[in-house]
Amino acid sequence: MNSLALPVVHPAFQKLKGAGRLLHLTAGGLILVHALSHINQPHSSPLFLGCLVFMAVDIFILAMAGKNIAADLPLVNLFFRLIEIIFFLGIGLNSCMHSEWVVGAGHALMSAAYGYLFLCEKRMLTSEYVAIHHTGITIPALPESRFVIWSNIDHIDAQYDSITIAASGDKSYHFDLRKNLQFEELDQIHEFCRHYLKQL
Repeated sequence: MNSLALPVVHPAFQKLKGAGRLLHLTAGGLILVHALSHINQPHSSPLFLGCLVFMAVDIFILAMAGKNIAADLPLVNLFFRLIEIIFFLGIGLNSCMHSEWVVGAGHALMSAAYGYLFLCEKRMLTSEYVAIHHTGITIPALPESRFVIWSNIDHIDAQYDSITIAASGDKSYHFDLRKNLQFEELDQIHEFCRHYLKQL
């Protein structure tokens, strides 16, 4: 029996892909608000303000142009997510240097949150797979996949269009498949179950 990788539709991945646009709009709005708050400052630089407004407008155009940015334009999405991380981190560090601790900590937390999103969205560059090996099963998850050894798996229910994996501790993972299984693939899954789970 060879290892088997099944492309699946992961609900958490789909939610994150759908939220990409809103998250970009939020970041663009915060950058624009930050730029507008500096207009009447005595030492504000027109170049700095122009760059902030330009960045905010770029992010708005990206968010409005692509309905599902994370799925349709993954590398562009990651590039703009990186810009957002750097922006919030820069504002946080600058605020802390001027003893504005609350504002600095808030922006640093936003940078960390967008950093976590960056890692999760980077994971989505590859399709989500349930991989069945001789040592166990790899289950897609955010930010990293989980590996479950056979001794921690209670039952597997494989259909032509879905797979459900019941693990110990009342954990159950259900995934719809991106394409229906071939008869040989379904038979291979049943063979794994017979061999490792003694499941008929």
